[in-house]
Amino acid sequence: MREREEALPEGEERDAQRYLAVDAEGQRFTSTPGENTFQVKITAPDEQFTRIGVQVLDRKDGSFLVRYRMYASYKTLKIEVKTGDKHVAKSPYILKGPIYHENCDCPQEESSVWLEEMNCPQIIPQIQRDLANFPIVDPDKIAKEIPQRFGQRQSLCHYTIKDNEVYIKTYGEHVGFRIFMDAILLSLTRKVKMPDVEFFVNLGDWPLEKRKSPQNLHPIFSWCGSSESKDIVMPTYDLTDSVLETMGRVSLDMMSVQANTGPSWEDKNTTAFWRGRDSRKERLELVKLSRKYPEIIDAAFTNFFFFKHDESLYGPIVKHISFFDFFKYKYQINIDGTVAAYRLPYLLAGNSVVLKQDSIYYEHFYNELQPWKHYIPFKSDLSDLLEKLQWAKEHDEEAKNIAKSGQEFARNNLMGDHIFCYYFKLFQEYANLQVSEPKIRDGMEKVQQPEDDLFPCTCHRKKAKDEL
Repeated sequence: MREREEALPEGEERDAQRYLAVDAEGQRFTSTPGENTFQVKITAPDEQFTRIGVQVLDRKDGSFLVRYRMYASYKTLKIEVKTGDKHVAKSPYILKGPIYHENCDCPQEESSVWLEEMNCPQIIPQIQRDLANFPIVDPDKIAKEIPQRFGQRQSLCHYTIKDNEVYIKTYGEHVGFRIFMDAILLSLTRKVKMPDVEFFVNLGDWPLEKRKSPQNLHPIFSWCGSSESKDIVMPTYDLTDSVLETMGRVSLDMMSVQANTGPSWEDKNTTAFWRGRDSRKERLELVKLSRKYPEIIDAAFTNFFFFKHDESLYGPIVKHISFFDFFKYKYQINIDGTVAAYRLPYLLAGNSVVLKQDSIYYEHFYNELQPWKHYIPFKSDLSDLLEKLQWAKEHDEEAKNIAKSGQEFARNNLMGDHIFCYYFKLFQEYANLQVSEPKIRDGMEKVQQPEDDLFPCTCHRKKAKDEL
């Protein structure tokens, strides 16, 4: 979805579009008043046809999300919110544009304006922590040294953003995951003028920079960090893709999860739940534990790849189930895969309590999570998992509150706006560390914007610039 400009007219405050749903007595709903209570229609009054997909998502706690994806750009939008045949609150709402769809290349020239419109935080602690290892960045030096050090054995992308255009050179055989990085960079450059910046992205699972000495550290951008490495962490490719493709080809994203959180807390199955593949030894132990205590833990493999499949120890392979069906269970076990398990954002967004394994690995938001507030921790070797599950069963109200706090964290920190803000702030602050101009290096190719847009737009900013 197009961020900010698709959501609000320019200059209008975000909170102006938030309203509380209340009953006939004026009391706020705390549970769903019914999935089809509200109908939302979005039209473009100036156009014969409106090409917009709309979804109303019932979060079952008395609140609703309305999301929409525009396939063309419009001068004005009319948003009608009704219950039955009656308009709600101040409906219909008029959004004065221009309002651009996702593929429209119309960047805001002033990054400060864009950051304010997006309500981006001034400081993101994880970015500060990661960049503290790199007081200066010499683009000429890293352009030579990083390919020499990592280019033969690892899969890397060398990016330069110059004059809001994206250029790339790849190293290694397995570079298919560049599509996720290309996509977020192109999306950002369509929305805002990006700083000139040059950097390397690790396309593999494991963080790369493991030097203990602060001398000669190389800045490597990765989707996962660890306490034993000094990579610069970005939101995972999975979360990034779900933001860019929401209401597109991806069905699992931070909004759809919120409308599919299963039964109410009191009606959930009280068995702890896990599904996944055999990508870590502790996962084998979890499944063995489940076979020993099936009334406490329901854990099974959907796939065997890394270890020899011994059915007598780990049971038969089971079929994949919808992620939304996870939330039929009150207790969700989050255990590392090859690195951090990238499902944690979605588990937090549900209304089950997460039991999270202690781990050296982390995603971009883990350091802001607090054990016993947002999740229940258990030891990396699983030695206290049964004990922690027993605690949760004996302290049901506390466990319910932890689930609620985790859900609030996800809603307030892991939505689309937050992901766009994180990436932009990261590149902006990294760019400020550069001691020389980023360059379009030999062998780099330009990453082209998508050309299959059926409804091209006219950017008012570019038009105004041309008239000067």
